[in-house]
Amino acid sequence: MVLVPRPAASLILLRDSAAGPEALMLQRTPSAVFLGGAHVFPGGSLDEADADPRVLRRLLDLDAKDPPAPYRVAAVRECFEEAGILLAWDENRKQITAQRADSLMRYRHRPLIELLEAENLFIPASALAYYGHWITAPGRARRFDTRFFVAVAPEGQAGSHDAAETVHDIWISPREALERGARGELELVFATQHTLHELKSFSSARQAFEHVFALPEVEVNRACWAQGKEGAKLFRRADAAYFEIHWSDPDESGETTYDLAPGVPKRLDRWVQRIIAPNPGVMTGPGTNTYLVGERDLAIIDPGPAIASHIEKILQFKNIKWILCTHTHMDHSPAAAALKAATGAQVLGRPAPEGQDATFKPDFVVESGQRIQLGEASGSISLRAIHTPGHASNHLCYFLEETRMLFTGDHVMQGSTVVINPPDGDMRAYLASLEKLLAEELAIIAPGHGYLIGAPHKELRRLIAHRLGREQKVVRALEQLGDASVEDLLPLVYDDVPARIHRVAARSLTAHLEKLAADGAVRAAGERYALVKSRRAG
Repeated sequence: MVLVPRPAASLILLRDSAAGPEALMLQRTPSAVFLGGAHVFPGGSLDEADADPRVLRRLLDLDAKDPPAPYRVAAVRECFEEAGILLAWDENRKQITAQRADSLMRYRHRPLIELLEAENLFIPASALAYYGHWITAPGRARRFDTRFFVAVAPEGQAGSHDAAETVHDIWISPREALERGARGELELVFATQHTLHELKSFSSARQAFEHVFALPEVEVNRACWAQGKEGAKLFRRADAAYFEIHWSDPDESGETTYDLAPGVPKRLDRWVQRIIAPNPGVMTGPGTNTYLVGERDLAIIDPGPAIASHIEKILQFKNIKWILCTHTHMDHSPAAAALKAATGAQVLGRPAPEGQDATFKPDFVVESGQRIQLGEASGSISLRAIHTPGHASNHLCYFLEETRMLFTGDHVMQGSTVVINPPDGDMRAYLASLEKLLAEELAIIAPGHGYLIGAPHKELRRLIAHRLGREQKVVRALEQLGDASVEDLLPLVYDDVPARIHRVAARSLTAHLEKLAADGAVRAAGERYALVKSRRAG
């Protein structure tokens, strides 16, 4: 049975020093069940009293977008109890002085409501910027679901550890804390290290606070376990497999796999399984993902290359009724013909442009917005087609409406950006197709290559920003070189890409140049390009 995390809150207090901002850190008593001996920020579990209506009425300037109000109450309360620093406003909405805070230490281990009512004080919600959300990985004796806040320390309040749960206190710069942690002088858990790394770039406590206060959203960091050929491994949000592990193992059993193994079916959820084709490479990553969608009657999405062993693996599944292709590049659609011959399944997609898979002959040409019902009417699920030209003119994504999973083929890939190869590939269309997907309520992306991709809208915006950033590099290179060929531009525009794949990058560079020409920013003369005069002058 997986332990349910307990709600908790932590407060990162910052103050300025001659060397830059410092954070208050407390060392937990070595005998503590959770993080004994570690240096942490003040914080702890939520109490029932943190939701007391009398306390909440004294919480000022609460933003509706914030986490539930008791988390802020707990952050202030725990900071006062553990560190002896009190963030509180008087009746004039002014932070109380250090002298007054010192006089209130008798309340340090008494209910917070007593202090607030007896002294007519208020909790300044706006003085706490919501910074982070970390959930302890399964397997520990205790687990916490912790919201982190950043605040500028009240002037003159230095604080002190409570000599019970904590045995030492220190104001220290994030950089020094990390250096001492690396030397083994301070024990710092991953969430603390991650926070310190982010805080070390700020020049003042106020700058850090204002940056955090302006964050549009706070991501959940929920480390998870999975199994594979290297044994049990812990995955964090930045790891490629993180979102797939959570999607396929929502109960946090730790039994799902992180391996991307060709020919081994993996169940991703109730309705979707995946088989990876044995065609790994620079362009295909671990191999092409073939998805099987449905419970009794199955739809195949992207049957993959016509490799006999891959087709045999797919045919181990019975009741294949539909074969859907996102597009007709040779690593995605050629197996459709053999699967149709073996099963009689209906083939759906859009006809292949010249130079692509000539064997692909759809029984039904899919239009954008059309729904494909899978299964009996009473228990069916539906895939909605979305035309997403760019990587290929006939490219479709399929949206499983019941779970909001989007099958993206090569429109979005995990681990790399896709090649846009004119004339069928079109950078302008590609960017418009990415923008189109931002209007969909997506939960997860099932790409044509690699792991499932979480935070779909963030990924789409990242891809758009990446392509536009690359476009600006093209413009700057043309400003530097003037009249130039693709070969002239490559080393400047793709200076962050290994030279061994410049030949592939040249295709996308050509697509960028064609987009700029269509936008009226670049003129083409044969195989050479230059900025139009008005663009250069600007």
